[in-house]
Amino acid sequence: MGESSTAMKALAKELKDCKDSPIEGFTVDASEDNLFHWNVGIYGPPCTIYQGGYFKASITFPSNYPFAPPSVRFLTQLFHPNVYENGDLCISILHPPIDDPMSGELPCERWNPTQNVRTVLLSVIALLNEPNISSPANVDASVSYRKWKAGECSDYETTVKKQVEESKKEAEKEGIYVPTTVEEYCIKQAVVPMDDEDFDFDYDDVESDGEEETEGEDEEDDDDSD
Repeated sequence: MGESSTAMKALAKELKDCKDSPIEGFTVDASEDNLFHWNVGIYGPPCTIYQGGYFKASITFPSNYPFAPPSVRFLTQLFHPNVYENGDLCISILHPPIDDPMSGELPCERWNPTQNVRTVLLSVIALLNEPNISSPANVDASVSYRKWKAGECSDYETTVKKQVEESKKEAEKEGIYVPTTVEEYCIKQAVVPMDDEDFDFDYDDVESDGEEETEGEDEEDDDDSD
């Protein structure tokens, strides 16, 4: 099986998993004609400056996925220390697992084949609230973020909230409902009923095994008494 076939098989499974068990804060979709390109909708987490926002992004997968990382690009304008001006996301989990002392990243922080779309998207949400400002992709956003966190200036918050308001217009145009409360945002996973075969336990066998074990213990006791 070639690399491309392996990647397509892995992506088809991941897409199904994401639809069967939705990821909190995201919508994902892809065309069966091109599984190497996914469309993502990211909901701004409640109780943050991103609350109510709807940020569109794309994920592009290489032909040798999952042995190489995908790339993520924001299609909605986002002022963030780890997002380049063209929308490309810079995050450790999307970097190849090579030893690069100059990057300041450990190999274990980078991509490995055990990662998947779910772990990538959850990392994106974490990065929204806790940017990596030690090696920013957008220096201006990083400086603005530092000043905002230090209470020196509110420009960062003002810019992000303005972008959130713009993204709401896009969501409304597409008929997308964006959750704004924690209750709406948090997905309650449905309990999957177990098949009868999962509960196919032969209690007669258990009882007979128990009787045989008891008989064996009785014989040992008789031998000891002799």
